[in-house]
Amino acid sequence: MTDLTPLRDAVLGCDAKAARQLTDEALAAGVAPQTLLADALVPAMNTVGERFEQGEYFVPDLLVAARAMKAAFEPLRPLLAASGTAPAGRVLIGTVKGDLHDIGKNLVAAMLEGGGFEVIDLGVDVPPARFVEAVNEKQPHLVALSALLSTTMTAMKLTLEALQTAGVRDRVKVMVGGAPVTEPFATSIGADGYSDSASGAVRLARQLMQSPANS
Repeated sequence: MTDLTPLRDAVLGCDAKAARQLTDEALAAGVAPQTLLADALVPAMNTVGERFEQGEYFVPDLLVAARAMKAAFEPLRPLLAASGTAPAGRVLIGTVKGDLHDIGKNLVAAMLEGGGFEVIDLGVDVPPARFVEAVNEKQPHLVALSALLSTTMTAMKLTLEALQTAGVRDRVKVMVGGAPVTEPFATSIGADGYSDSASGAVRLARQLMQSPANS
């Protein structure tokens, strides 16, 4: 049996080159892509999140660890798709209209992907109509809205209203986050969940996927 500890350590050590090389070697040795994801990459990213919450890792550490995870995940993506392995869920993510900040969004997207989710990233400055269009096109289970500026928080509310008006709100669970966003605000606009960290967003996404609407 191939020891996957070095692969987990490469992600935790933020070594993208080693993570990719170890993944390639494991695949060549016959380790199943599902095993690499479930036994190495997901546990590694869970540990990254825990270390961040405990103050051992900081935002730069999360970003480079996520980069290492993505390097390892790249060769797994087509293999998982070909095998019919279902992702933990499909997440549509974007920074709302008027906001051009993407570091937080990118971090959450990377953590979600490391947690086994399929992530569709719409980028920044995304208008409500584009979220509606993407929900219809991509059929996600979850929609994740990000905002860094307090002046753009209103766009979150407008996006939820647009989803409701278009008749697609009931198809998805909506989660929100970003520096100025709070749980009371999330509740007030009708979001299904709020997280104040990237690792928390992964836990929240998993919780929302357990709801009957997304089962």
